[in-house]
Amino acid sequence: MTHVAPSPTLLFARTRTGARDERIFLAKLALLAALTTLGATLALRPEPPAAVIGVVLLAAMYTHAVELQHQSLHHSAFRRAWPHRLVGVPLGLPMLVVYTHYRVRHLQHHRYLGTAQDSEFFGFDTREPLTKGALLRGLFDYRRLAVVVRDVARAATGRWRYELGDISPKLRRRVITEHLVLGAVLALVGVLTAAGYHQEVLLLWLLPLLLAVPMHFLVELPEHILCDTDSTDVLRNTRSIHGSWFSTWFTNGNNLHIEHHAAMSVPINRLPTRHAETVLYAAHVERTYPDFYRTLWQTVRR
Repeated sequence: MTHVAPSPTLLFARTRTGARDERIFLAKLALLAALTTLGATLALRPEPPAAVIGVVLLAAMYTHAVELQHQSLHHSAFRRAWPHRLVGVPLGLPMLVVYTHYRVRHLQHHRYLGTAQDSEFFGFDTREPLTKGALLRGLFDYRRLAVVVRDVARAATGRWRYELGDISPKLRRRVITEHLVLGAVLALVGVLTAAGYHQEVLLLWLLPLLLAVPMHFLVELPEHILCDTDSTDVLRNTRSIHGSWFSTWFTNGNNLHIEHHAAMSVPINRLPTRHAETVLYAAHVERTYPDFYRTLWQTVRR
């Protein structure tokens, strides 16, 4: 008699965001604000070691903010829909990530993962040949920042269009409005620079942004690379990393990516309880981030 392995039961189960989930997300926002304030304070200190630590901490918080924004765009942080955009828009501003544009493209990524229509918001294509050059281009993808500035100009002149399909007029208006908000922030930065606050702009935003781009790439990279990208089965086309409490917090659960793709509306803080099933059924599970990057490096060398 052939033994048939049971299917996962908890991994694909949907659940609604509750009051406790809201409190946990608000606590994450409060910690983000506290650490960002600490980073800014250190970055402006006259002692070079303190300034360097401050810049690195700000870069880490800008990266972490985008991961919190990711939860907001899935509407799994609050019980009602409207706070997600209210919180999500400012979370992306330091790294020039426009909330609704990210939301539209990312939900498209979830819908079409494993097909030719898949198009993740951040540009590294895991279906392309894996080379050192491709990884370096993804690591230092400053071109994305230039594209965002271009889209701000297009939004301001009524020329912005969504290039990867159709979106509703309501979503298009939201994307344009949020590009204009970002444009106003960039204009304010320009005014402050012209007014003589160039050192503050450099230490509090520009240098952290330049460092946050590769930092965020390293957070996002393990999600689907070296997986079965031609499969639509989330147990084969996505990777989870058990990680530590620190990596789970810093990536806001992005390490548990199979769990997230299996039920994308589940609050991030509930994903760890589903990891045991992932270990049993999924094809690509790593113990730690160093384990993943060791495997990646060995593959690239070959």
